[in-house]
Amino acid sequence: MSAITAAIGLLRGRPHHPVGADGRMALSDHLRELRARLIRSALFLVLAFIVALFFYDRLLDLVLVPYNDALEQLGQSVKSQVYVASVTGPLLLQLKLCGIAAIVASSPYWLYQIWAFIVPGLHPREKKWSRVFAAVAGPLFIAGVAVGYYVLPKGISVLISFTPANTQNLVEFGEFFSFITRMLLVFGISFEIPLFVIMLNLAGVVSGKQIAKYRPWIVIGTFVFAAVATPSTDPFSMLFLAIPMLVLFLIAEVIARTADRTRGRRKDSKDQWADDEASPL
Repeated sequence: MSAITAAIGLLRGRPHHPVGADGRMALSDHLRELRARLIRSALFLVLAFIVALFFYDRLLDLVLVPYNDALEQLGQSVKSQVYVASVTGPLLLQLKLCGIAAIVASSPYWLYQIWAFIVPGLHPREKKWSRVFAAVAGPLFIAGVAVGYYVLPKGISVLISFTPANTQNLVEFGEFFSFITRMLLVFGISFEIPLFVIMLNLAGVVSGKQIAKYRPWIVIGTFVFAAVATPSTDPFSMLFLAIPMLVLFLIAEVIARTADRTRGRRKDSKDQWADDEASPL
């Protein structure tokens, strides 16, 4: 019974010392809370992994959809086949696929644990912007992954089409899965870049005028990045990544300019009406 009580106490991570009126805790209590949140996140991740094992076949079909769509686009012009290498390959593939699925599926929980540990140490204004960032970052990342998943079949078909005549293209599934994972991460993270620009502006590092000044270089850099990041050589895949990024950058510039004007008005108002400051005249 005592072991169960100790385990429950370990998971709760409650402080052993008095908590101050402003929420301050002893360092040992902070570490105790961090340990509890890490253990809860790990347990939730293990649970998600066990659930993913029961959906392995569906996850496998989901990963193979871009490849199968690419083969349909190629028709009978190129012969290609997926294979799994080595004796331990199938087991490692199942563990890797279910592990990544568990990390993605449990991400709302362990990201919340990280956020809940950091937020008490922030100022009210910082808490407000952290909530905005958390609310916007997730949907943007999902949108980027969705765009990448939509573009992948076209990119894969173009890459496989370089297979010489009278030869067969053999795709090792482990490398194929790593390729898909990297591409989806690139698309997802690229959609987050304008959000980081806004956060830098709110922090006073970058101004809206600076963004507008370097807008031509941002456009060129975005197209170069999209051309390198997309797996195919056709311009349509590049445009599917570059155009949404440029739209998001434009929105980021508008928000940055609006924030700059708002801060400017507040500063002018303080300079004009502050009773404890001397007039510039």
